Amino acid sequence: MFDFLEGYDLLGAFWTTVQLAVLSAVGSLIWGTMLAAMRVGPVPLMRGFGTAYVNIVRNIPLTVIILFTSLGLNQTLGVSLGADDVETINFRLAVLGLIFYTSSFVCEALRSGINTVPVGQAEAARAIGLSFNQVLGLVVLPQAFRSSVVPLANVLIALIKNTTVAAAIGVAEAAVLMKEMIENEAQLLLISAIIAFGFVVLTLPTGLILGWVGKKVAVKR
Repeated sequence: MFDFLEGYDLLGAFWTTVQLAVLSAVGSLIWGTMLAAMRVGPVPLMRGFGTAYVNIVRNIPLTVIILFTSLGLNQTLGVSLGADDVETINFRLAVLGLIFYTSSFVCEALRSGINTVPVGQAEAARAIGLSFNQVLGLVVLPQAFRSSVVPLANVLIALIKNTTVAAAIGVAEAAVLMKEMIENEAQLLLISAIIAFGFVVLTLPTGLILGWVGKKVAVKR
């Protein structure tokens, strides 16, 4: 029944999907945290940039962003991100596009967590002489992350599924393999079920584990 899978690197395709998701998640968390800090910061210019970034990027289709990284950055401007071969360039550009897009959702998830921190705590920290960066890094963000585990888990699950958009620029992940298999084999339903099961294996445990972590680390008010 599954003989047609011979000759296809199914595990390799999903490994590429995992790499896309992990690298993009790390980059999105870093950039999204910086955006959240800008949005709640005291500098009007940075607040305006953070607000504009989030509101604009969230309303641009991810496919458009991914295609821009390839057609705009690479083919027009010659950006290669330090890679020489086409496959590596496309992979890195896909990661960049996913970070650019997903960080806006990470920012909003963190900002919702920041809003759960009582204002009095920040005021007390400022009263003892802490700077804004110290208040944010030592008092606000640690509690915000604990309150944002579940929303961030939802963003991560969406990111794992969004990696399929990287197929638009030829990154050899699960969606590309699915397209190739459907073109070569007369097993549409079975192939679709296998790929869907693969994504369930990636996303379901992620959601369950992070949901459990979110309950364990939640700040008791």
